[in-house]
Amino acid sequence: MAAGAGSGAQFVDRVVLHVAAGNGGNGCASIHREKFKPLGGPDGANGGRGGDVVLVVDSNAASLLEYHRRPHRKASNGRPGQGSLRTGADGDDVILSVPDGTVVKSGDTVLADLVGEGTRFVIAKGGSGGLGNAALATAKRKAPGFALLGEPGEERDVVLELKSVADVALVGFPSAGKSSLIAALSAAKPKIADYPFTTLIPNLGVVSAGDSTFTVADVPGLIEGASEGRGLGLDFLRHIERSSTLAHVLDCATMEPGRDPVSDFEVIERELQAYDRVLGDRPLSDRPRVVVLNKIDVPDGRDLAEMVRPEFEARGLRVFEVSAATHEGLRELSFAMAAMVTEYRASLPPAEPTRVVIRPEPVGGDTDFEVRTLGDNTYLITGAKPVRWLRQTDFANEEAVGYLADRLARLGVEDALGQAGASAGATVLIGTMDDSIVFDWEPEVAAGDGTRGPRGTDRRLDGWS
Repeated sequence: MAAGAGSGAQFVDRVVLHVAAGNGGNGCASIHREKFKPLGGPDGANGGRGGDVVLVVDSNAASLLEYHRRPHRKASNGRPGQGSLRTGADGDDVILSVPDGTVVKSGDTVLADLVGEGTRFVIAKGGSGGLGNAALATAKRKAPGFALLGEPGEERDVVLELKSVADVALVGFPSAGKSSLIAALSAAKPKIADYPFTTLIPNLGVVSAGDSTFTVADVPGLIEGASEGRGLGLDFLRHIERSSTLAHVLDCATMEPGRDPVSDFEVIERELQAYDRVLGDRPLSDRPRVVVLNKIDVPDGRDLAEMVRPEFEARGLRVFEVSAATHEGLRELSFAMAAMVTEYRASLPPAEPTRVVIRPEPVGGDTDFEVRTLGDNTYLITGAKPVRWLRQTDFANEEAVGYLADRLARLGVEDALGQAGASAGATVLIGTMDDSIVFDWEPEVAAGDGTRGPRGTDRRLDGWS
């Protein structure tokens, strides 16, 4: 949701962000040479790591407007390795500041819920740098004539949603006086007028009552059907989710036919209960609430407030008659809110420092790859390792291709093809149906370093292209 310049506000609480991490730099294939040492051994270094794209909670960030204007962000690539064992420089990370309370989603999956100053989340990881030939040297392959390519960085499209981090949420119909009330309770200066839907963005205010300080969110006006997406209801309801206390602000001076404080309260309660289905834990209907009968500075408003007060009290609700215009009743209301917030905070477990949990991908086992039969002596090999190795291979270099074949053989791919019924000349695809490399399988060609030719060649691949 974005409020543009025409609305007099610049606020965005939902954006689609397109991010791309940096690619890893290629490894270097180099042989050390100096006077009297024409073949001093491999000295090609590794490529640098590609830069990450990182989200960081920043208290100075108020909305997601920056990413609404510039939704594409890319980190820099790692530099290639060089001879004389000079490792390529890493790419620079891109740090994106987001407001406290930002939720990161991919489709319907929540990737991260960013709460707390300084909380970090790597949204796209940079590619690893390719190994240089110095790192690939073995007892049998003492001077590799190839290096590995850097891996591509992650690319993804994610949705950022801002959910206001406030202790108390003011809910009610448009023009119920919520903006005026938050302005009177705090130093916030929201746009205020006497027509519906003046407020198009949530406003936050800090309120002090005695020794307590808490935040209040002026959530834009809800209407009947908001929980089903009518108007901007779902966008507004999102900002209530984190609040521990709800305050129903009811207009006691409305002139609209068919409306009164009791019916307004019941409509808003139905919308809050309907929205519970998307929340799970801590539904809105279970949170403590107070009733605020506003605009008692109007004579008819005070009379109406006195009439409906007993009905709300009979439902077990605390009721406060207030006037945002004259500040009547605001002191009692602010102290009551403070007490409810303090009680909720006391019920929470002790705060712990934000921790980053790293869950590495499993390595080894029987899930490294899978062979699928496509028919007509054609097979598809899928799996993280084979696909990664493909990306690292320079197919213009025969020795590099032979090295890939050796890696696949050690992984067990050739044995698995034989067990799947593949015969000589089988068409083997590695990758996915939409993006793969095609090989002709020749089982009689043995794997191993002993089949190498001169540097950069492999006897097994004579005439392979």
